[in-house]
This record gives sequence, C-alpha cells and structure tokens, in this order.
Amino acid sequence: MKKNGKKGFTLVELLVVIAIIGMLVGLLLPAVQQAREAARQMQCNNNLRQLALASLNVESSSRSFPGTGWGYGWIGDPDAGVGMKQPGSWCYSILPALEQNALYQLPADGEVPENPQTQQKTGATEMQKVAIATFYCPSRRPAKPYPAKQPRNKNNYDLYSPCGKTDYAGNAGTYTKNLGVIEDRDGPSKSTITTWRKDNSWVTHSSEYTGIFYAMSQTTIGEIRDGMSNTYLIGEKFLNPDCYEDLKYGNSTTDGNGDDDYNLFCGADVDHLRPTYTGSYNTSNVFQQATQARLPAQDRAGIDTNGSHKFGSCHAGSFGMAMCDGSVHRISYSIDAEVHHCKGSRADGQAASSRGWE
Repeated sequence: MKKNGKKGFTLVELLVVIAIIGMLVGLLLPAVQQAREAARQMQCNNNLRQLALASLNVESSSRSFPGTGWGYGWIGDPDAGVGMKQPGSWCYSILPALEQNALYQLPADGEVPENPQTQQKTGATEMQKVAIATFYCPSRRPAKPYPAKQPRNKNNYDLYSPCGKTDYAGNAGTYTKNLGVIEDRDGPSKSTITTWRKDNSWVTHSSEYTGIFYAMSQTTIGEIRDGMSNTYLIGEKFLNPDCYEDLKYGNSTTDGNGDDDYNLFCGADVDHLRPTYTGSYNTSNVFQQATQARLPAQDRAGIDTNGSHKFGSCHAGSFGMAMCDGSVHRISYSIDAEVHHCKGSRADGQAASSRGWE
C-alpha cells in the first residue's frame, strides 16, 4: 500500500519565484512610467495646440493676435475689447475661444478699466479663483489654484490667493532696449490711461520687441514676415521645481519665483511671457548677468526663477512649442542658440531652419 504524500514548494523554490516576479516588475515599471509620461506629454502638446488655435480664432475675428495687457497691476476686463486697449493678458483674451466666455465676462461692469466699479473687482476676484486645465502641464503640477504675491499697484482688481496660473508663455522675442530681459512692471497709471483714451494716443511697443506678445501688443499676421510656420507663438516655460506649488520669493539662487507669482489673467508679466534672446547682456540684476542665459532648459532646482525668464519644461529632452500657424513641435534643449533666437523674431529676415526640432 502506497503512502499518500502532499507535494508543495520548498522555501528555496518560493524565494526563486518571488525573485523572478520582482525582476519582471522591475523591468516593466520603467516601461509603464514611460508610457504614462508619453501620454502626459501628448496632453501637454494638445494644450499648446488649443492655446494656439484659440489665439488664431481671436486673430480671425479682430485682425490681430490677442493683446498682452498693460502690466501686472491690471487684470482682464471684457468691456475693454481686444488688442492694446485690453488690460489683461493673452491668456484672458483667448478665454471665449476656449469656451470660457462665462469666466471672461465675470469682471464686466459696463465701465472702462480705469474706472472700475465694485462689480468689476468682485468679478475679477471670482475669476482668479478658477484654474483651467488647458493652462497646466499635466507632468508638472495638478490644475488647481496656487499661492500668489500681492502686486505693488492694483488698478482694477484685488489679487486673490491662491489663484489660477499657467505653465505656458507667449513669445516676446527680444526686448531691444534691454537685451535678454522683459519689461516687467505694473503698467501705466489710471490717469495715464485716461489721457491716452481721451487723446487716442495709445502707446505701442512694437518697435521694441521682436516677438508676438509684449506690453500693449497688437500683432497682426502681416507683421510676421518670416512666416507663420517659422515663428514661435506659445511654448512651455521653465520653472524651478521647488516653486511648483510654493510661493517662494527672495534674493538667493534657490529661492525665487518671480516667473510664477501672479494670476495668469494679469497684464504683461514674465509669468506668461518669455524672451528668446540668447546672446550676452549686462544688467544691474546680479541673477541676470549671464551669457546665453535664455536658452531653453529642463526644470531644475537651484535656479532663481526670478531671473531665469526662459522657455523650458519638466519633460526630458525637449519642450513643446506652438508656432504662429497653430502647429506644435517638440524643441530640443540643445537647439542651436541662433536658431532659437531667430524663431522668436517675427521679421528678422533670416532663413528658416529646423535644427534642434524633433
């Protein structure tokens, strides 16, 4: 008579099986993460495409690309229309084209921006509380409100914190009066705007900037003589990872957030503008004394974003850029400096090149 015996795994066999499973998981996990990042990068490209198409819709109806506002001391006002007379950013001007007309109309009070009523400021406060997913890179941070800094002068709104922000910036090209930087200020006073409106003597900075978006901009397609498909429109912006969700602001190489400290609907500001100048320049700001400091780069800590002012992203290898014709490209961080500079200019007359494009 045979004795019935129970078969099973020995301890050694069990450990071997566990080790094999662990190795397989280790091999599969990077592939899963890469697939997820590829999907997020695709969504980021789609965001850029939506922003570019919305800008082109504004151009189609108003015969100029969205205005960029007067300065961070002003916020969008639907009663002001579009172009150089609109105090809000390009992010604000494209809201109706993004099917966000209700949000766009919140600050309406029937008055000009320099004569804001209570309804204007109340509506502007409610508008600032909203975070729109299209303005956020899904790889960088969730689409939600983040802390903001109080501007020195608030002309037609009260800054609300936390507020909506943007991970994308308009192409300002080169500021010819101060190479490598952007004219970043609170904007004209109420009395100045009143005078300009009365005398119809609005100031234009088109001769000072080579890009598409800048203070009081009103760029037309006719001005983009280098070709719509050859000129930057809107791209991902560089940020210090330490400042993704925290409002850090100060004068040290690791503590500064001047590129992401206001609401995205405020007027011309480095939060939603980036230059493409890549040559040498000098400035009184020690954090901006550098050579080719405006070349695009992947996000990294230890950089004072109060003086970085450049395109870039959290993605490895490249950042997204929408051109003036609505097409979206991945641009390598190692793009030739001259090519990057020229792509930021609407009419420099240089031959088109795609060196550094993916």
